[in-house]
Amino acid sequence: MNPLIGIGLRPPHYDEIRQTLPAVGWLEVHSENYFERHSKGFEVLAELAAHYPVSLHGVGLSLGSAAGIDPWHLDRLAELVQTIEPVRVSDHASFARGADAHAADLLPVPLTRAALDTMCANVQRVQERLGRTIA
Repeated sequence: MNPLIGIGLRPPHYDEIRQTLPAVGWLEVHSENYFERHSKGFEVLAELAAHYPVSLHGVGLSLGSAAGIDPWHLDRLAELVQTIEPVRVSDHASFARGADAHAADLLPVPLTRAALDTMCANVQRVQERLGRTIA
């Protein structure tokens, strides 16, 4: 097993990975795809987490949003982190939501001190809730 080489866990490969347990160092998944605890994806991830380190990479925290972190999203992520115990948690340094809408896109954050302060406060909130550093 090469600890430096990981693969993205995708639904078309669930069965093969479960059956063959290939010699890879870790699995990466998009966190949001595994929020539903009663889904096949969650079941597969929980099973494979016993065999591989897992990296959770999110696309929806909206860390750069002046509207703050969506509590529902953060709660789901915290539950996933507690269950899977990943080796790392990451998300994009972008924003995707405003006060009452989600753009479903990774929008760039302005290069201003105010935007940096917002990003830092949001990252701090996430890290406090998860009890770990995020990338």
